[in-house]
Order: sequence, then structure tokens, then C-alpha cells
Amino acid sequence: MNVVWKYLDKRAGAVSALKDFGSMKFIVENTDDEIKAAYDKMSSCRGVRYDGMHMKNLNTVENRIINGIEEIDVLKERYRQAVEYMDWFVPAWEQLSEDDRYVLDIFYCKDNEYGSSVVDGIAEHFHIERASAYRRKNHAIEKLTFLLFGKP
Repeated sequence: MNVVWKYLDKRAGAVSALKDFGSMKFIVENTDDEIKAAYDKMSSCRGVRYDGMHMKNLNTVENRIINGIEEIDVLKERYRQAVEYMDWFVPAWEQLSEDDRYVLDIFYCKDNEYGSSVVDGIAEHFHIERASAYRRKNHAIEKLTFLLFGKP
């Protein structure tokens, strides 16, 4: 499925894509380590042990390997989706001006805080009024929406 279908409402989709950026970047940067850890967990299996009274699960090793393979498959699919997202989002993000990226990053990406303190910070940074800070944010979202999806 194409990544664009996840964001059908274009403006809301641009905001959602912004909010997803940190997670997707994390997935792309850390999946190799998670896959290595899953392989290590699979290969460090202990053998079947018996105690004097009860017989332990004889399929423990096989179950651990199967669970590890399933975990690796999930990690690889998550990574594939994150790469597809990054291939779609990053070129549009890089075409924005530095000021537009700053405004969008502050409004939507920094811990997803959205409130008056964010607006005040933008207004102070650019030496503009609060209303102008909102207009600047809306203009930056419109640019990003156009870059991601084309005509509105």
C-alpha cells in the first residue's frame, strides 16, 4: 500500500506526517540493532532441561526460534514502511525554507506540544505578533501539503 493513502485528508495528512517524522526516523536508524538483538536472543537458546519431578517444555527452543523469526519479520516490515515514508516525506521537507521548517518543527514535532507557549516562542523568534505566528504556521503547512500531495 502506498504511504500516501494513509494521509487522505491532505492538510491533516501533512500534520500527521510531520508528527510521524520522529518515529519513522527512529525506526530507520535503530531497526538494525533491534534485528541483531532478536537474532542474539534466538541463538542464545538453552537446551531442554529436566528436573527430577517434572519434564520442561520440550519445544522451548523451537518456540523461541519461531517467535524470534516472527519478531524479525515484524521489524523488517516496520522498517520497510518507514523507509517508504522517508522517501516520500524528506524531499518535501528539504524543499521548505529553513524558517518554515523551524515553525513546523516547533508547532508539531517538539514533543507534539501545541499551545500558547509555542506561539509565543515563534512570535518572539521572528519578532512578530501572535496572529502573524499562526499565519506563518498555516502558510508553512500549506507549502508542505502542496509539496507532499500536489494541488490541494
